[in-house]
Amino acid sequence: MIDVPEELWRPTPESIRATRLAEFATWVEQRRDLSFGDPTNYDLLWRWSVDHLDQFWGDLATWTGVLPDVPDDRVLTDRSMPGAVWFPGTTINYAEQVLRNSGDEHPALIAVAEDAEPIEISWATLAGQVGAFAATLRSLSVQRGDRVAGYLPNVPEAVIAFLGAASLGAVWSSCAPDFGTRAVLDRFAQIEPTVLIAVDGYRFNGKEYDRRDVVTELRASLPTVRTTIAVPRLFPEEVPDGALAWSEAVADEQTPSFEALPFDHPLWIVYSSGTTGLPKGIVHGHGGVVLEQRKQIALHIDVGVGDRLFWYASTAWIMWNIATSGLLTGATLIVYDGAPAYPSIDAQFALAARTGMTYLGTSAGYLSACEKAGIRPGDTHDLAALRSIGSTGSPLPSAAYYWVYDAVKPDVLLGSLSGGTDIATGFIGSSPLLPVTAGELQRPMLAVAAASWNEAGEPVVGELGELVVTEPMPSMPLYFWNDAPPGPRGSRYREAYFEPWRGVWRHGDWLEITDRGTCIITGRSDSTLNRGGVRMGTADIYAAVEAIPAVLDCVVLGVEQPDGGYWMPLFVQLAPGEELTDELIGTIRTAIREQASPRHVPDEIIAVPGVPHTRTGKRLEVPLKRLFQGVDPAKAVNAGAVDDASLVDHYIALAKERASS
Repeated sequence: MIDVPEELWRPTPESIRATRLAEFATWVEQRRDLSFGDPTNYDLLWRWSVDHLDQFWGDLATWTGVLPDVPDDRVLTDRSMPGAVWFPGTTINYAEQVLRNSGDEHPALIAVAEDAEPIEISWATLAGQVGAFAATLRSLSVQRGDRVAGYLPNVPEAVIAFLGAASLGAVWSSCAPDFGTRAVLDRFAQIEPTVLIAVDGYRFNGKEYDRRDVVTELRASLPTVRTTIAVPRLFPEEVPDGALAWSEAVADEQTPSFEALPFDHPLWIVYSSGTTGLPKGIVHGHGGVVLEQRKQIALHIDVGVGDRLFWYASTAWIMWNIATSGLLTGATLIVYDGAPAYPSIDAQFALAARTGMTYLGTSAGYLSACEKAGIRPGDTHDLAALRSIGSTGSPLPSAAYYWVYDAVKPDVLLGSLSGGTDIATGFIGSSPLLPVTAGELQRPMLAVAAASWNEAGEPVVGELGELVVTEPMPSMPLYFWNDAPPGPRGSRYREAYFEPWRGVWRHGDWLEITDRGTCIITGRSDSTLNRGGVRMGTADIYAAVEAIPAVLDCVVLGVEQPDGGYWMPLFVQLAPGEELTDELIGTIRTAIREQASPRHVPDEIIAVPGVPHTRTGKRLEVPLKRLFQGVDPAKAVNAGAVDDASLVDHYIALAKERASS
């Protein structure tokens, strides 16, 4: 008998009919003489959306008012991957789509910082400052296609600068101020920005971090930067020599004007993790992002006018871009500058209560940390307004699902999402039309032809396979920056996503689609554990080990050896005061054997001072694996992309020690 995960939440027919997703489905039914059931059946709607991409995207563009009534045969005129052609001949502007939602009833932004109370910013003020900033850029001779770079925390200035750049067709790119000089230059030097907007420092975990020296180094090392615009945070009275003060850049508030841009005009450049070599600059377009985010935010997470949307993210993570896109639906965006768990682990739930948050977006790591800490936010905070919680960044273990419904709120919709910087949206995600089951993602998202393929390129159900997408999506990258030749023919772009299957996007995640249609993401396919032909995602190991109170963090590697052998170590960071005794080793091995797989009990368990992660919170599995395969450390790991580069040195020493033994 197959165990079916417990159902933790189920929508009612009434709640389904009240969603924006059902409203859209009903509109399509009337428009096209179709039936998706009553209440709306998500699987029927999804099947129509992937079988009729032109109809779905054309209807979404019309229903949202993003584009006029585009004939079906002018929506997707070339289905090639890469190189699909969407809405040729149409024009659009991301910033205009955001600001056409201006209204007085709800604020546009609620800005919160560790050291400050919430400040509401109206739509009128947001529009006026965007107009002022865009006028400043024009006065600096910034034109379509020029790059505008932000070295900024998650503050309103970042949103305003981004929208101002987008309004005139300049291309935005940002890094968080916790990035050091090398990490920033690895990104910005590639794109040759003309304007740099930079903060003088930031506060995190109750401490101040002066970044004036870093900004000085960036200005000296980016010869294409003609103007630096200084955003004060720690030193409000200082403006660097030759820089323009932010207050001057937005002083002349005015109604913004918007360039009419081709559907595929570049909007922003975001970056791959950069764990090996320089980060790749991924370019997304205005039209694709607008439509994908109207779909994801309005339909899948059911957020719109009157909602207060928050996602904990830094400006270096695609989730900042996605959360900012919540403005496209008219929702109020909560902008938070600070640490995720300061002054205490329940900080994000305290923020939800303080701001009347209706949607809380966070990481799987944060929810798991709350669960392990044993806190009960539903008992200590007023979460009456909170309808939904979103989780991404890594697979969310079943224990965290149970904790949310027990300790946070029994009637909240918990949605685990899986997508990527590469696509600027989700592949698998949340739907208010479907139940929530422990440890599972609900379904592939609308118009995402996601499947799980085995090594032979055949779709599989009920077993692990590669996450692939077999039909184009409008937010697939336009190209990689400096990829030669430019555009979808670029070799690095093809190698990254369209091998080994030509014309099929291979994302690099392990996906299992159950016979019930739900989805399980188990980790990166290139760091998958494959012992004796039995493959397992690393998430299964982490779920078993991290439930042990003595373990704070861990990373497991599957290292193929030159002689054909296979070495599988588990590195564990222990809680203060704990030691890696024989008893604890036995506990860890038993947990993995019983909760994950007896075939995947590690060969060695090694205590380490910490586990390095990328700046978006992912464990450094593949680079660490390469270290132990003998790859030169300089080629195996880009230290500038790691949250704590000093930890990498410890693993380099371990790898050298093992190689010499």
